[in-house]
Amino acid sequence: HHRPLDTATDGSSPTKEPSVVVSPRPRTAAPKIAVGIGRCNQELVFRSTVSRHKTCPWWYARSMAITTGADGTTIHYEDHGGSGTDVVLVHGITESSETWRPITDRLTTKHHVVTLDLRGHGKSGTADRYDLEAMAGDVVTVITAVGMEHAPIVGHSLGGAVVSAVGAAFPVASVVNVDQSLQLGSFKEQLSAVEPQLRDPEMFPLVIDGLFGQLAGPLAGTEEFARVNDARRPDQDVVLGVWEMIFAMSEEDIGAVVEGALAGYAGHPVPYLSLFGIDPGPEYAD
Repeated sequence: HHRPLDTATDGSSPTKEPSVVVSPRPRTAAPKIAVGIGRCNQELVFRSTVSRHKTCPWWYARSMAITTGADGTTIHYEDHGGSGTDVVLVHGITESSETWRPITDRLTTKHHVVTLDLRGHGKSGTADRYDLEAMAGDVVTVITAVGMEHAPIVGHSLGGAVVSAVGAAFPVASVVNVDQSLQLGSFKEQLSAVEPQLRDPEMFPLVIDGLFGQLAGPLAGTEEFARVNDARRPDQDVVLGVWEMIFAMSEEDIGAVVEGALAGYAGHPVPYLSLFGIDPGPEYAD
């Protein structure tokens, strides 16, 4: 199902000229190994400290590591191993790399798969910023730390907006956006209606549960819905930070921010696929 409320923002003040710029090669600290030792060609290796191993079998054990974003935020990522084409998976709001588990298990038979936790999510650190530029920079940080080059990147919901910004500013093979409309301004009325409740610490959990419950569709009541829901970790500060642009800016300014974030595609066309559970209409392609 289309997830209209799972959006990304740049957090800019409405009085400032909206723009999003992702540094193509941010400075990153060396990855810190958290877990993950495996054997490949009879040698003990840490997958998160080296480039991809084309000779490693698809069942190679995943490894977890932490790297540091440009602003010092710690970003947790997992290298699931596998051989073949590189691919990076980016989750949605309140979720984590764990959400992708059934997908990563299948992809590693033919691909080298990396997932990450966006700032404020999963095992990554919290931050002062949760805007689109910062989160896109975190993805670039992980891609650089792992040593991937021109990898396909896939994002779901919030992750769809994030990878869209990455593809406009960083060399990738392709972009797949799952269930995230980039017409973010159209969500302002919906979010504004529940803004007071979202800002109320006591009401926040109830409102978030209600929002995601509405998006369950045919998955409601299934084991998969329960798995994803149990893995959610809604943090009020993070959610409000991600949606701050929607609250603070006009629809016109929000549209300008999105246009600025995607402007880089004009200079280097990239294969881009949008997948929606609900058809956004023929005008969306324009």
